[in-house]
Amino acid sequence: MLPRLLRHLSLDLSPLRDSRDYRLLFGSGVITMFGTLISMVAVPYQMKELTGSYVAVGLVSLAEFVPMVVCGLWGGAIADALDRRKIIVLSELGLLVTSAALMINAMLPDPQIWVLYVMGAISTGIGSLQRPSLEAVIQQVVRHEQQSAAAVLSSLRWNFGAIVAPALGGLMLTAWGTASAYALDTLTFVLSLVLLWRVRSIPPAEDAAPASLKSLVEGVRYAIGRKDLMGTYLVDIAAMLFAMATALYPFLADELRAPEALGLFYSAAAVGALIASVTGRWTARVHRHGLGVIVAAVFWGVAVALTGLAPNVFLVFVCIALAGAADMISGIFRLTMWNQTIPPELRGRLAGIELLSYASGPMLGNTRASLMANFGGTRFSLSGGGVLCVAAVMALAALLPRFRQYDARTDEHALAEKARRQTEAEATA
Repeated sequence: MLPRLLRHLSLDLSPLRDSRDYRLLFGSGVITMFGTLISMVAVPYQMKELTGSYVAVGLVSLAEFVPMVVCGLWGGAIADALDRRKIIVLSELGLLVTSAALMINAMLPDPQIWVLYVMGAISTGIGSLQRPSLEAVIQQVVRHEQQSAAAVLSSLRWNFGAIVAPALGGLMLTAWGTASAYALDTLTFVLSLVLLWRVRSIPPAEDAAPASLKSLVEGVRYAIGRKDLMGTYLVDIAAMLFAMATALYPFLADELRAPEALGLFYSAAAVGALIASVTGRWTARVHRHGLGVIVAAVFWGVAVALTGLAPNVFLVFVCIALAGAADMISGIFRLTMWNQTIPPELRGRLAGIELLSYASGPMLGNTRASLMANFGGTRFSLSGGGVLCVAAVMALAALLPRFRQYDARTDEHALAEKARRQTEAEATA
């Protein structure tokens, strides 16, 4: 009994073992995520040091919103129309340049606030162009039955960086300043490019639609026509909008008289998510992915609400970790649904729409959290947002029965994509 339980909780490494391109993408992701997450701590920290304003910190996320929306949708269109490897490599080069610009600004005697906003917006735009191609490539280089395992591994990669990088970033910021954090981020992009250059070319299909407004509309129509997909987007947006509050962490650390704990707060969600990822083999046995997303989103909201009530650093860390675990389970189920049901010729455009759902929510959520904190304080914003999150998710669950009842064993789109992949594998065998 115990060996069987441990086997279900163990990590499935088959995508790494079976796919060379996935190994290269995975390694690149580990390296890049490490530097990016250090910068994620450095930007709000530097803005707080320069302005001391809740609103100024929250507006960093708001400045990134429009580039994310525009470039995310366009990135999905070009992912289906152009060589996905080329898009990924060129975008990585652009991200290297923006990170270097932040480093140079931080080294100035009088760092400019506007640079943080502008470079944040540009880097978000470039990252949003890249992300649909990255998501679409995973579907192509990993077998259909391994998509759930790949989702867990991708989560593990993110969480490994999200645990180590913010804690290290917090130490670097206090010891050597923000320029050192941006310098390390720049270096990681150089190393990542070496790996991405070795990924094989992944050209579009011969009959691929050119990137255009028409192709974008086609992708949006497909998404709107799939109520189960709309559920994955709307529930995640609601959860992040009402309960995401990482912009408040610098202020929460000050209120607890523990500024040295800032990096730990940013790492806490990843600790919980890492545990969920490492023990996530059981997720491959779940077929009711929509219901799984709903339950996980509710737990996320409850954990954030409890964070606002936690009286000390230890309990804050625990609550944020529980929230991170719930968010990760939700992410695994959503990614599995997407990669197992969306046709490859639409995967890039739908990845662009997915990006809007899981990226716009945190951006707007941090702005919401900052405004609520400006009105009622840090803890009011955290607990109030968590309660609003639970209410919104429950309402959406009631309004979206197709999403709530989704079952991968009987869903027509999942069965069609599985059959297509089997036919393709037999043709190339």
